[in-house]
Amino acid sequence: MREIGSEIGAVLFDKDGTLMDFQESWGPWAASVIARICGADAGLSAAVAEALGFDRGVQRFHPDSAVIAGTPQEVLDLLSPFFPEAAPDRLLSWLEPDPAAFVPAPVAGLATTCAALRARGLALGVVTNDFEAAGHDHLRRMGVAEFFGTVVGYDSGFGGKPEPGPCLGAADRLGVSAGACVMVGDSLHDLEAAARAGMIPVAVLTGVAGAAALAPYAEVVLGSVADLPEWLSGR
Repeated sequence: MREIGSEIGAVLFDKDGTLMDFQESWGPWAASVIARICGADAGLSAAVAEALGFDRGVQRFHPDSAVIAGTPQEVLDLLSPFFPEAAPDRLLSWLEPDPAAFVPAPVAGLATTCAALRARGLALGVVTNDFEAAGHDHLRRMGVAEFFGTVVGYDSGFGGKPEPGPCLGAADRLGVSAGACVMVGDSLHDLEAAARAGMIPVAVLTGVAGAAALAPYAEVVLGSVADLPEWLSGR
């Protein structure tokens, strides 16, 4: 395995499932979206939920849901067959969380972890398949925006994960070489993007994927981002 030492200059993070508790944040949102766009049509509601890989009964996404690591375009592609008369812009508007109702739930210890990493002199960035503006908004609402030097989203001009472009774009914005970056995520998309970018892939278990699925593609599997400072200290 690659040795990690003082050469590390930046830590990049996925957002949903890594900085944010995915199920707690997006489960209630998905239930409300399905109810709003399907109305009283029980059959349509069930079909849309199945396509999104969502269990309405417990308001949880299945581990293989395309929503977990997918881009907005991939979610639109899943929805469009059910609403053929709706233009893409209209479909996209249905997916935009209502700021008054959507509550991004930070993982435990997030602010303390970010402060500890910044105290080490590490630059921090977010690489998400969500929109860049949404990434900034969620960081602000979780009270950690001040710690991050950049947010790269699906619409930032670098493509989406698992392509390496977003990771490389974030490293470039931070002025840190790709080889000096750790990329932390909860999905195979995150780990593949990190590896293809020449970064150190670190997995966390605050999404829906288990350790067995993530371990073959990660330098290490941690319980959450709160374990990062200790892990870095031991390398």
